[in-house]
Amino acid sequence: MPTLTLKQLKQYKDLGYVAPIDILSLEEVTKIKSEIECIEKKWPDELIGLGRNNVHYISPVFDQVVHNSKILDVVEDIIGKNILVGGTTLFIKEPDNKGYVSWHQDAKYIGFEPHNWVTAWLAITDSNEENGCMRMWPGTHKEKIKKHKDTFNKDNLLTRGQTVQNVPFKDTVPNVLKAGQLSLHHPRIVHGSGSNKSKNRRIGFVIQSYIGADVDQVIG
Repeated sequence: MPTLTLKQLKQYKDLGYVAPIDILSLEEVTKIKSEIECIEKKWPDELIGLGRNNVHYISPVFDQVVHNSKILDVVEDIIGKNILVGGTTLFIKEPDNKGYVSWHQDAKYIGFEPHNWVTAWLAITDSNEENGCMRMWPGTHKEKIKKHKDTFNKDNLLTRGQTVQNVPFKDTVPNVLKAGQLSLHHPRIVHGSGSNKSKNRRIGFVIQSYIGADVDQVIG
């Protein structure tokens, strides 16, 4: 039986993303936050830069999230069975920090084709407009991959600062999530996020991405 409702499936088809999806309890979220604090205490510099990638390889707690049956069920509704994980990224925005994610499409730099794959963004803390939640440009998943400019801005959390130019902010919408909620987005939807202007950390764990059985890696 499908886990996503017909309304949710329509949202994904029409807009290019679906949210919010309830996944984790507050107790489960607290366990993840404790795991992050434990890693930071043992290895203070490991969850910054490239160290934020693929933490599920070393942490059983994050590995459990990647294999969470609730997440896999909703992903299966979109890309089908026999799911592969491409990788994960831990996005931590510190309080009053300039860090941001520029407007981009995952399909531009994650070399999987065809685009039968989906990125899962799990809120470990509340994610809202004040603390720099994602913003989506609905419907852009129906278009071709747009031209990106590599900016290498030091405050940009993307490795090359890859940016889609001239995105109309008024046409974008905030992807507000409570801790424990998930969003799924299409490889071609244009999205990004602003800086954290709050007094608390904003933490998101991203499975980037769940890949369908018919997908090949065409760019290294």
